[in-house]
Amino acid sequence: MQGAENSIDILSWLERTRNRLFPERQIVLRTEGRVSFMSLSRNLQMTMAGFILLLGGWGTFTSVNYVLNENVMASKDSQVANARLAYRSLLSEMQVYQEKYTAITAKLEDNHSMMLGLVEQNASLQQNLKTVTAQLKNTEQERETVLTVRENLKVELSSVENDLRALTGANSSLKGNLDSVEKELQTALSERNESLFEGTRMRRQIKELDSRLVELEESEKDAVQQLAARTVQFNDNMLGVIEMTGLNPDKLLITNGSISKAQGGPFIAAKPDSISASKLKASLSDLDQHLLRSEGLQEIMGRMPLAPPLTSYRVTSPYGKRRDPINNKWSAHYGLDMGSPFKSPVYVAAPGIVTFAGWKGKYGKMIEIDHGAGLVTRFGHLNKILVKKGQQVNFRDKVGLLGSTGRSTGAHLHYEISFRGSNINPLKFFKAGRYVFQE
Repeated sequence: MQGAENSIDILSWLERTRNRLFPERQIVLRTEGRVSFMSLSRNLQMTMAGFILLLGGWGTFTSVNYVLNENVMASKDSQVANARLAYRSLLSEMQVYQEKYTAITAKLEDNHSMMLGLVEQNASLQQNLKTVTAQLKNTEQERETVLTVRENLKVELSSVENDLRALTGANSSLKGNLDSVEKELQTALSERNESLFEGTRMRRQIKELDSRLVELEESEKDAVQQLAARTVQFNDNMLGVIEMTGLNPDKLLITNGSISKAQGGPFIAAKPDSISASKLKASLSDLDQHLLRSEGLQEIMGRMPLAPPLTSYRVTSPYGKRRDPINNKWSAHYGLDMGSPFKSPVYVAAPGIVTFAGWKGKYGKMIEIDHGAGLVTRFGHLNKILVKKGQQVNFRDKVGLLGSTGRSTGAHLHYEISFRGSNINPLKFFKAGRYVFQE
């Protein structure tokens, strides 16, 4: 046991001595601003030290033998030759180690460059992620606002429809009263012309009839004027919405053909002759014109695509002049590119008839809907079409799924609105729709 412990102590002492005398060393080489390193391991240092000791011992031994005995020089020359061969072999091994070290250094530099590139890409991706997150938050807030405004619009439209029904009923009643008054007036005038000779009695009857007509006119005139004023205000609101889209209301009415002649202007009471019934008839005629125009404008409003075709979206390419996404050249863009998740439902923005549903060149899978009054909407790059040509569609009917067919760089919807063949910026319609919802 004691012998084994002594052996372990000796080995430990030899190991410490070796580590102290031959620590790992590095040789720094600087060439034209480029720094490289060459490591010298303990084994290589011990080999070189042994080689140096061998050379020193050999020199000492040969010198002594040369002094003592010149006859052994021949054998020593042979040993020197062998030593030279061993030295050359060591130099070759050092050259191999040097080449390996150079190759490893080059790989480390390449890996360092690659790591720097990855760090830059990671920073760019983090920034893009923050931007997309902010856009998503804004989109959600806008969506909640649109939903709230849409519910308010439904309530207001219901109230307006009720008012218009009441106006129509009141108009019919007023026309009936007018006919009755005119008949009474004609009877009274006939009796007056035939009974002038009766004198005072007939004049008294005529005065009574005139009083009745005046009272009737005064009671009905205020109601007619109020109805006309409300109708004009309602028409002005609808005209303002249509003008926000960039369209001419009169051209829309003519194209729609819902009324024979478009008229307008503020409500100003007419100044007819002194006959009471004529005054009331003039007011009713003016009210009838405003109601007729209101009916035409309401029909136009029902055909206008004011709502976006997607529940949530972001504008990936605006309407008008832009850089082409494929060849990066300046081009004209007659639609609006709306980004949304792949296969998101696409809805129709107003009632109409499907005039095209299928593949159409660079549009890919496309749907075209005619809403009447010269208004047409198109939906391009769809993943799937859910309607057929000639099909009648209503507001918010699902007509397709968002995709990337045709000339496209990613999932989005190409949305166009045209009037009489001329394209219009869809964002104007969305803005007008938001105004309607807020109202």
